[in-house]
Amino acid sequence: MIRGVIFDLDGVLVSTDSLHYVSWKEVADQEGIPFNEQINARLRGVSRMESLAIILERAARPYSAKEREQLAIRKNDRYRELLATLGPGDLLPGATEIVSALRRRGIKTAIGSSSRNTPMIVDRLGIRDLFDAIADGNDIRHSKPDPEVFLLAANRLGLPATACLVVEDAAAGLEAARRAGMAVLAVGAAAELPGADAQAQSLAETSVDQLLSLRPRATE
Repeated sequence: MIRGVIFDLDGVLVSTDSLHYVSWKEVADQEGIPFNEQINARLRGVSRMESLAIILERAARPYSAKEREQLAIRKNDRYRELLATLGPGDLLPGATEIVSALRRRGIKTAIGSSSRNTPMIVDRLGIRDLFDAIADGNDIRHSKPDPEVFLLAANRLGLPATACLVVEDAAAGLEAARRAGMAVLAVGAAAELPGADAQAQSLAETSVDQLLSLRPRATE
């Protein structure tokens, strides 16, 4: 039985894709590296340094570890400037409603995100009190598709992985949830991907009853 629901943050509760795109595009343009929306789509759900590695695939020269770190810092500094414009009105449709409804049913809720900016985003959105636990990129060594962040979130909820459901919008997150042994609802872009136990275009198109009815698929 599902006793806890773990939500990815970006793309599930809020969309900061445009902010990521703007900040990565500025860095890429400054370096003369081709970057567009199609490349940006590959960055969904992966860590900052992994995202940078994807962008640098098209670089005209190799970048040292120090240069990569400097590029990542430049991107994150710009991204945090843009995050300062976020507010409760930027929550995606159905986000507050479904989390609140779960809590009324006695279901524990958590955020499981690879982003190190999770604390700032949560505070800007004003949703910290809606969650019993938060696990993010500041707490883990391995980002999705490694299951570490979801397993940590379940541990902080005091629940076994098999009692948890993950809500994800990215392929890396779907794989991480499956590797954690958790049921998974795919939303947004991930709704078209295989590997989930159910799909919905957004949280506004699901219900507590649907979420609580899901069970993880048998391990293949």
